[in-house]
Amino acid sequence: MRVLHVGKFFPPHAGGIERFSADLCAALAARGVGVAMLAHASPADGKARHFRENDVDVHLAACHRQWLYAPVSPSFPFLLARLIREFRPDLLHLHVPNTSAFWALLSPAARRLPWLVQWQADVPLDIRRPGVRAAYSLYRPFEQALLRRASTIVTASALYRDSSAALAAWRDKTQVVPLGLGPAEKMENATKSTSANIRWPGTGLRLLAVGRLSYYKGFDVLLRALAQTPEAGLLLIGSGECDAGLRALARELRIEDRVHFAGHVDDAELARAYAQAQLFCLPSIERTEAFGVVLIEAMRARLPVVATAIAGSGVGYVVADGVNGTLVAPGDAAALAAAIRRFAADAALRERYGAAGQARWLAEFTLDRCAERMLELYRALLPADAHRAAAARAP
Repeated sequence: MRVLHVGKFFPPHAGGIERFSADLCAALAARGVGVAMLAHASPADGKARHFRENDVDVHLAACHRQWLYAPVSPSFPFLLARLIREFRPDLLHLHVPNTSAFWALLSPAARRLPWLVQWQADVPLDIRRPGVRAAYSLYRPFEQALLRRASTIVTASALYRDSSAALAAWRDKTQVVPLGLGPAEKMENATKSTSANIRWPGTGLRLLAVGRLSYYKGFDVLLRALAQTPEAGLLLIGSGECDAGLRALARELRIEDRVHFAGHVDDAELARAYAQAQLFCLPSIERTEAFGVVLIEAMRARLPVVATAIAGSGVGYVVADGVNGTLVAPGDAAALAAAIRRFAADAALRERYGAAGQARWLAEFTLDRCAERMLELYRALLPADAHRAAAARAP
């Protein structure tokens, strides 16, 4: 069986979905699937690349910039056509939102294949960029055409599926497959770090937050909560357009000595941060936070979590309130501070919730579980004669 994945970006481009997509491709390749990935080079670099990683052929189209989050890549449709011709996939696995996935609609060769569309998130119409809302009227017909043509649609949680207006007409062919993570790489002395980036400010509870520094992540709310919580010090990992504003807010709140902005870190440093932390927080304020891969990373690391009860988001599925974490109302700094203080004061509670979170990761959110379920869907999309042909061509 050969599967061509079409994504937006690929590691080392930062992002939970990018990392998940790469891990899923590797897990499928380990199960004997021939896997290729077509995505865009990071706009910071922009140059086309081709390499093999974990038995996955990765093709990155040149990307010149992003316009309203859409990669600008004139070469993408030509590369898609070439890969279909040369790689000869049995099906396409399209990761959206991604405007470049729409090129499959215009490709006769692509339309002859079954499609699995992995719906990572809706286009956020409540985003603080009027241009995105205006452009959606142009985007939506292509989005709906893609969903109409899809053989199967996959979303990460029933909560998100049922709240998605874009998926409303296609729920009968939408499957729920939670995202998954494999075991953390073994690291000797993971709790000991010599990295200047991994530095815990203050002497209180070691609070960790990870994510792109965008407005919808709610890190400004977390800083306001931290100002009410002298019992904790925050390590904030990530970069983004709100970096300067968040640093200014920390100065305004006079908590610079209890916040460390680590910026982007590599995988080893990130693993050290999870190993050393005592509590994880995801304070997102909007449904743009569709699932929260970082929550699974925290659960895997045996960390209790505090997150927000975002209506229609998968966060409320990942975090079982009162079991492996606490959910508070989005944007409520006082409630967030109260939750942090509760964990700071109770080491036994942190241990109990952390153990429950790790058990929940093992039961619901492993990469093996996700890959096996995806493989079942692939097989269901291919008729028996295609199975035999795919087996004959398998590497």
